[in-house]
Amino acid sequence: MGAAGGDLTTMTAAALAALVADGSASAVEVAQAHLDRVDAVDGSVHAFLHVDADGALAAARAVDDARAAGRPLGPLAGVPLAMKDVVVTAGVPTTAGSKILQGWAPPYDATIATRIKDAGIVMLGKTNMDEFAMGSSTENSAYGPTHNPWDLTRIPGGSGGGSAAALAAFEAPLAIGTDTGGSIRQPAAVTGTVGAKPTYGGVSRYGLVALASSLDQAGPCARTVLDAALLHEVIGGHDPLDSTSIAAPVPAVVAAAREGARGDLRGVRVGVVRELGGEGYQAGVLASFDAAVTTLRGLGAEVVEVSCPNFQYALAAYYLILPSECSSNLAKFDSVRYGLRVGDDGVNSLEDVMSLTREAGFGPEVKRRIMIGTYALSSGYYDAYYGQAQKVRTLIARDFLAAFEAADVLVSPTSPFVAFGIGERVADPMAMYVNDLCTLPASLAGTPAISVPCGLSEGLPVGLQIMAPALADDRCYRVAAAFEAAVAPVLARIPELVR
Repeated sequence: MGAAGGDLTTMTAAALAALVADGSASAVEVAQAHLDRVDAVDGSVHAFLHVDADGALAAARAVDDARAAGRPLGPLAGVPLAMKDVVVTAGVPTTAGSKILQGWAPPYDATIATRIKDAGIVMLGKTNMDEFAMGSSTENSAYGPTHNPWDLTRIPGGSGGGSAAALAAFEAPLAIGTDTGGSIRQPAAVTGTVGAKPTYGGVSRYGLVALASSLDQAGPCARTVLDAALLHEVIGGHDPLDSTSIAAPVPAVVAAAREGARGDLRGVRVGVVRELGGEGYQAGVLASFDAAVTTLRGLGAEVVEVSCPNFQYALAAYYLILPSECSSNLAKFDSVRYGLRVGDDGVNSLEDVMSLTREAGFGPEVKRRIMIGTYALSSGYYDAYYGQAQKVRTLIARDFLAAFEAADVLVSPTSPFVAFGIGERVADPMAMYVNDLCTLPASLAGTPAISVPCGLSEGLPVGLQIMAPALADDRCYRVAAAFEAAVAPVLARIPELVR
């Protein structure tokens, strides 16, 4: 990978914000250092689909001007960020990794984009992803795969592999991801970064290109727990433009991260989920997870085993609910209102143009899930498939409620495997889908969860997943920060491997 481009690109977001705030570095210098880093390494990593250098430098100059004028700066002002290309951004291409939206520059901003701009955070550009967030490896992107900075022959996870890879390659200190079934957490696990899925409704979905509306949730990605918490507080909170947005204050995630960093988990009950481990999991992943549980116990946590028997049905339920909802959401891509238009020669009917456009614009995984979902919603099958899957979802939520009677947080590996080789599982959808075994239950229940690095297996990162009850996101951050502080001396060498 070569040496990281200067000290600014290896610093935490919190440290960069402090430099900008006290004038030790300008926001323009910080932005330019990261743009230079992108130029140097992204040809190999392919984390970005679009780099908005002019927009980034203009945003950085606005931060410097605000500081020079004595105006107060936000806690992350001047810090660069990589935005997953599923978040609508005014005037900046938004493709959702699909040819059907190639070249589309939206006329408005998603609420997340607005809040990031208002906070003085500098968006560097849009990151690669599995098409419409359908995938676990970022190989389903219409624009080619992203490579894991730890080993360029391996996947960076998905669907948000571009955001995670940008962090791991020191191209950005912050990123935005979206998590429908694990698309923030699983990429974080296999790239050695931090990714949090907030409580469903805790961060606005207005302006996200929808996949499955009852599951999609945007969240923060970073290299440290505190940085993720700082970004969470910027993007979180009620949004009247999103009917699923929770009208409640953002949990005190930054305070929780700072408290956790002191390393005291006395009084915290940690539940190890029996069903999320064992046969089928890589031995090195389980060894790292067991060591992580020992570390939590050493920090004073009480460790108990909990059983969530319905978690075993999460994969089957998810792959009925998600295709059903995506078959409905993606019907809007009809060649009429925006995006790609194929076959409009004055001879073909509108129906033919729609069909030709979808044939050319959608990739094979998107087509597969649309067909599954359309079938599951069809007359005579709705109750047998989608309806039954929703009942299983309720049982999984009840398992969480019971488990949280015995524990304050639950833990598991984030992914059963470390990063696998690019192309290794493309021809086997089921082998690909099992990457999400550990992350799906929290997505189906709408509960918060975070992945934090917990070690190496075969020289590749392993993630620890920490789950909490709905609206208790702060618990995830407290435990994650305590664990991070305890293992930092062991993992301090990890960044050197990817420079």
